[in-house]
Amino acid sequence: MKGAAILWAAAFGAVSWFGYQLWKMEGAETAAGMEMTVRRETAGAAEGSCIALTFDDGPHPVYTPMLLDGLKERGVKASFFLLGDSIDGNEELVKRMAEEGHLIGNHTFSHVRISKISTEEAVREIEETNEKLRNIVGEMPEYVRPPYGEWTEELGERLSMEPVFWDVDPLDWKVLDSAAVVNHVVKNCGDGSIVLLHDSYETTVRAALEIIDTLGQRGYTFVTADELLVD
Repeated sequence: MKGAAILWAAAFGAVSWFGYQLWKMEGAETAAGMEMTVRRETAGAAEGSCIALTFDDGPHPVYTPMLLDGLKERGVKASFFLLGDSIDGNEELVKRMAEEGHLIGNHTFSHVRISKISTEEAVREIEETNEKLRNIVGEMPEYVRPPYGEWTEELGERLSMEPVFWDVDPLDWKVLDSAAVVNHVVKNCGDGSIVLLHDSYETTVRAALEIIDTLGQRGYTFVTADELLVD
């Protein structure tokens, strides 16, 4: 499985690089060169296939509770990568995420482009958010979702955190159309996919729950992103 994932990532990365540059020019949050370490197989895989739904930019005081309610109702765990400046006033939502078994990760403090700031500034952005999360849930996050998929080896060494990228991005923040988001994810996901979403929009919450219902009927199991990372 690991060997197949490496071969797939190498081939897909070459094709995706040009597309990434175009999205980046528009400010889209896209994986840098698709340099990820996830377990993925052919799209359309069914029984026994796993997929991770990940949500960035929260917590949102209105839409995150709606999403958590829907996830709880369906018995699904997801991954939340939180912004430090969105945490204040939403501490109870962060506690709820932890209590209900979701993965909580870091999305920097103010959604900075790491390529545009110094390493020291990037470390401060991430460490400040880590400290906020530790004060709420009692432990430091192990995973970070770098905005725009920008990450450096130096940051990895300084912070000892695992970056989590993605391979399915429906641009939910841009299209604001639940049906379009659902169609994109259902069409493009496969075993081991990590889906990038944002729990700051009602359209995304509705789409996420429909994705769970649709893919659940096809035999998919929803897991947290850490369960899909490989050494």
